[in-house]
Amino acid sequence: MIQAIGKVFIFLLILVGLFLGIGRAITNMTGGEKKAAGVVTVSPEGGETIFWGKGRCWTCHSMGDRGSAVRCPNLGVYGEKFPLPEGQRAAERAKEREKQTGLPYTRTDYLVESIGNPSAYLVDGYKNEMAIVYAPPISLTPDEIKAVISYLQSQGGEVDIEAINNPTEISKKYWDKIHAASAAGGGDPGHGEEVFQAACLSCHALKGEGGNVGPDLSNVGTKGLKYISEAILQPSTTFTPGYETFVVIDKGGRKYVGIKTKEDASGVELILGNGEAATIARGDIKEISQDKNKSIMPEELTEALTVKDYQDVLAFMLMQKGKK
Repeated sequence: MIQAIGKVFIFLLILVGLFLGIGRAITNMTGGEKKAAGVVTVSPEGGETIFWGKGRCWTCHSMGDRGSAVRCPNLGVYGEKFPLPEGQRAAERAKEREKQTGLPYTRTDYLVESIGNPSAYLVDGYKNEMAIVYAPPISLTPDEIKAVISYLQSQGGEVDIEAINNPTEISKKYWDKIHAASAAGGGDPGHGEEVFQAACLSCHALKGEGGNVGPDLSNVGTKGLKYISEAILQPSTTFTPGYETFVVIDKGGRKYVGIKTKEDASGVELILGNGEAATIARGDIKEISQDKNKSIMPEELTEALTVKDYQDVLAFMLMQKGKK
């Protein structure tokens, strides 16, 4: 009996050891142990922690012979296709982007763009499928992204924290997008623009396009997160002067609700919620009043927004700061 128990115990030890060995092998194949990221410094060391940890970059990119991912380009020296590490490769890619766009790209510009707009430059043989790392579920902060960029710079190139912290005009437009996404809880401004065009542009103007039922939103980003959030979720609390809701009831009992665009001795003109104009003659008006508790912004519109749609359109709105 004791001998049988001993054999079972030995078998269990072998089995546990086998599982531990397999687990260790898989961990090494995927780039090593992934440590949880806390407060990360903007440095190559901090970027390495993010790359192999929270950022999950290792699930698509290998770094030379570290990691086993092949879905996206290897960012180290690997075979004939990747003879240069990413830090040196960025300088070559910057020259290519400069020829393509006519803009003065630096290697840091290229690296920022590769994260802020990964579809701008695709390596032959690879699809446009890089995740938006500043949006859920990854949701890297601006400093975490800066750290990753410094880590990529360090792969055979010179680390330039100054260039990261003081971006050129090329990089700044991507940093604006990343900062807006971070402020909006991880929203994706790119998708937010699509939501805005589908749901908002018919009533609101933006950069010279759109409707005039609601306020022009070309400069709304300067009003801050709280204002924009309330304007979307509680539109009746944030009336823009000139866009108050008026209710007109004619003598036949018909009710008109909209933005008053004109009122004189001849009557009242309103822009209704559907964008149509209505003119009510003075002699036909029974009652006219301002409804301070109601916005003509459709309630079903905000109800239809998913949490992701809301975060994404909020991030897009935060970027709308007009012309300098």
